[in-house]
Amino acid sequence: MSRRCELTGKGPMTGNNVSHANNKTKRRFLPNLNDVTLQSETLGRGVKLRISAAALRSVDHRGGLDAFLAKAKDEDLSPNALKVKKEIAKAQASA
Repeated sequence: MSRRCELTGKGPMTGNNVSHANNKTKRRFLPNLNDVTLQSETLGRGVKLRISAAALRSVDHRGGLDAFLAKAKDEDLSPNALKVKKEIAKAQASA
């Protein structure tokens, strides 16, 4: 399981721990990932995703999973999220 957000593509970053004596040692900044089940209004079911806390706020801000995925770029999405996006688009086109 990779440490990457399924909706935004956020992953680990690198940097330095800096001591009081200004010694620098390498470290990793990991994204704040959470396992969540988001409800899709179009599909009428929940979708399990591993997303960052910032992405969860963005989904809420845009008005739900369906609206978020409609605006999201395909290259940022995981294969799982991309599959859900296509299912939603197909369901909206037929309705």
